[in-house]
Formats: sequence, C-alpha cells, structure tokens
Amino acid sequence: MKTYDVYILKCADNSYYVGVTNNLEKRIMEHKEGLDSKSYTFKRRPIALIWNQTFNDIEQAIGFEKKLKGWSRVKKEALINGEFDKLVRLSKNYTQYGKSSTSSD
Repeated sequence: MKTYDVYILKCADNSYYVGVTNNLEKRIMEHKEGLDSKSYTFKRRPIALIWNQTFNDIEQAIGFEKKLKGWSRVKKEALINGEFDKLVRLSKNYTQYGKSSTSSD
C-alpha cells in the first residue's frame, strides 16, 4: 500500500515549510542537498524535519497539507508540540463561534 507524508520542516531562518511526499526520506534529502535553487528551502538551509503524519490517501494528504499551510505559526507550533487542546482555541473562527461569553480565556 502506498503512503503519503505531510511534513513540516524548520528552516535555518526559523520559518516553517510544509510539504507532502510519497517518499519522506528521499524528499528530506532533496531539501537538505538543495537540488532546486528556486525552492523555498534552498536559501534557508540547513533544515530539520520536525513533524510528519502519514496518510494512505493522496487526496487526504494534499487536503491536510493545504490546511496546514493556512494555519498561523502559533497553531503549527501547537501541532508540532502535541498540544492538541490548543488547536481549537487557535482556530480563526474560535473567537467568533467557539468562545462562550462567560469564558475567562
């Protein structure tokens, strides 16, 4: 069965890069070696893999990659650190729909 990984790299400038691949080891090597001078990570090396999740369906993987790319830095860091309880609170719509008026947050 083919698998696909969504991954987050931390770059030398402390920015994050989100990607998807069907061969994580090979793709990380390509980032580290700087094979594409036009890629986001080329001038931001060295890079480090700091998070990944494996999917069995490419459509789900691509969908999650796109979702992650839209997340704030703080929300990505909550995911990276396994602070799943923070993910809802850090959602864009939380203050509009998720936070009760009696909350002390």
